[in-house]
Amino acid sequence: MLAVYLSPLYLAVNLYLLHRIFTWLTDIHPFFEKRAVRIVLGICYFFVAFSPGIGFLVPAGTAQRILKGLGYYWMGIMLYTALIVIAADLIRLIVRKVRKKTFHRLRPALAGTICFFLIAAISIYGMFNARFIRITPYEVTIDKKAGNLDSLKIALVADLHLGYSVGTSQMRQMVDKINAQNPDLVVIAGDIFDNEYEALDKPEKLAEILSGLQSTYGTYACYGNHDIQEPILAGFTFPQDGKKMSDPQMDVFLEKAGITLLRDESVLIDDAFYLYGRPDYERPGRGITSRKTPEEITRDLNTNKPVIVIDHEPRELSELSDAGVDLDLCGHTHDGQIFPVNLITNLVWENSCGYLQKGSMHNIVTSGVGVFGPNMRVATKSEICMIDVRFQS
Repeated sequence: MLAVYLSPLYLAVNLYLLHRIFTWLTDIHPFFEKRAVRIVLGICYFFVAFSPGIGFLVPAGTAQRILKGLGYYWMGIMLYTALIVIAADLIRLIVRKVRKKTFHRLRPALAGTICFFLIAAISIYGMFNARFIRITPYEVTIDKKAGNLDSLKIALVADLHLGYSVGTSQMRQMVDKINAQNPDLVVIAGDIFDNEYEALDKPEKLAEILSGLQSTYGTYACYGNHDIQEPILAGFTFPQDGKKMSDPQMDVFLEKAGITLLRDESVLIDDAFYLYGRPDYERPGRGITSRKTPEEITRDLNTNKPVIVIDHEPRELSELSDAGVDLDLCGHTHDGQIFPVNLITNLVWENSCGYLQKGSMHNIVTSGVGVFGPNMRVATKSEICMIDVRFQS
């Protein structure tokens, strides 16, 4: 329903932007005053602007992939176009009101050109920045004995969002960078998929690439709120009959990729430490009506050994700490992904990205590898968190 309510606003913003584009082009050359030219440009503009909706309506296939991919790029471009054009109009109004000799009104052609290059620079940077995965190091100490281990090197990733925007090239880069770090353990903290299994381009190849992850103890994962099968349009989901659940093909994919999925369960690794994978807070998935509480997680565990939890959303941090969890690894927030959304996430989450200590528990939230919605990152980064854990000797 939110998508329906916001659609008039989306249309109004695009009409405003198209009006401003025509003003700029007309000032550049009289050719753009012609009615036929404006009609053609308007059709092209609205085809791009409504490509997310058109892609949602057409059958699955190449055309749908192209349209949805175009739509994800457009969402980011439109955001910065709107922000910059509105800012330029506000500046123009202020300059007109001041009317001092020290101010000179920029002609629409020059003002529009400046706006164009700003929009292009930010958008292109955001697109390339989203595809470049960085390594973020952390060091934590757990004051417990872990069998014969005195340290553990964990590669934490999350929010791959495999689908229309993220595919084989990003996964190959991620696998190569993780393997170069020689981790003992690889964990994926949810949102492996981007809601629609059909969105995967070359799923067999993707599974083969992910199966190349190398570590001492293997690769483990939990599901996130997007690891379910549901129709999605520009980030909005639609009502369905019955419970929203992951597609069984997703489970098969993980098996082929050599990834062990933990569904509200723990595994004791090397008789040294526990790894617990929690279902998503909002959508726990098939066979799970409600996930276990932090107290229930550790009730049957020997908490003299280190307890490491992977949980998609960084929630219940105090409760997990009180229950005896030592290290909580999360994703979900994307660190806001694009400016100025990253300013909002800092207000919403106790730890929106990075490190936080709650009592004796360490919480680390990664900004993620992939993207959701706009296919770009501005003022944030795609990352692999490499965590050096030290134990009591």
